[in-house]
Amino acid sequence: MLACLVDGRKRQSVSVADRGLQYGDGLFETIALSDGEPRRWSLHWQRLESGCLRLGIVPPEEARLLADLRALPSPAGKSVAKIIVTRGSAGRGYRPPKKSLSSRIVTLHDWPRYPQSWSDKGVRVRWCDTACGQNPALAGLKHLNRLEQVLARAEWDDEDVPEGLMCDLEGRPISGTMSNLFVVDSGVVKTPSLTACGVEGVMRRAVMDYCHDNDLHCRVGVLNRADLYQAQEIFLTNALVGIWPVRELGGRAVDAPGPVTARLQARLSTK
Repeated sequence: MLACLVDGRKRQSVSVADRGLQYGDGLFETIALSDGEPRRWSLHWQRLESGCLRLGIVPPEEARLLADLRALPSPAGKSVAKIIVTRGSAGRGYRPPKKSLSSRIVTLHDWPRYPQSWSDKGVRVRWCDTACGQNPALAGLKHLNRLEQVLARAEWDDEDVPEGLMCDLEGRPISGTMSNLFVVDSGVVKTPSLTACGVEGVMRRAVMDYCHDNDLHCRVGVLNRADLYQAQEIFLTNALVGIWPVRELGGRAVDAPGPVTARLQARLSTK
């Protein structure tokens, strides 16, 4: 970690009574920075504010968060900012306080050193045994309870396999441990529905918006494993990597990058 602000002040500690620490009662955003400027800020802010409102957390002021981001050191090139918003500190017990001030933590990190070949030629992906629990009340939110992803990512230790796919309790593919999932079948871009579980990623939203604005049919719905093995293209998205084509899934080769994936990479990955 290169720098840290807690409620706008330079420090690296929070109260032991903070509900984010006690119960995972909060949300977070992981944001790509270019020369210190946040990329796709409007999408990150919209998701964070919407998530706070869904959980009944008082959202921080957008201007305060932007001021925090700009108070961080501004390394040249790419870096990563993480914003954590919690319900704040309170006494013991699950019941949220009727009145509380949210806390915000903003940290700065080095850009991850992913090989360029993963973007250019695709990544190898495995299936995870750990499933995504289904809870419509939390579906889509990037909340602080990420133990399912922690357990899934602990299943393998192969540096040439950067991602694993997680399914719901019925065995239907939902997402990667840190990414959203797309397939391309007969020119149609498809992505799993996240009404019961999963995280509505910022880059997922960007891909869907691009498809809508550029006459690419994008369908949200139920996928199964057979859909992935029959698809002409598979790709993964998140705010840092942009778009990763999948060249191998569960030991099976996939053509990568396909023409639709390459088009989306050209339009979206560097913006």
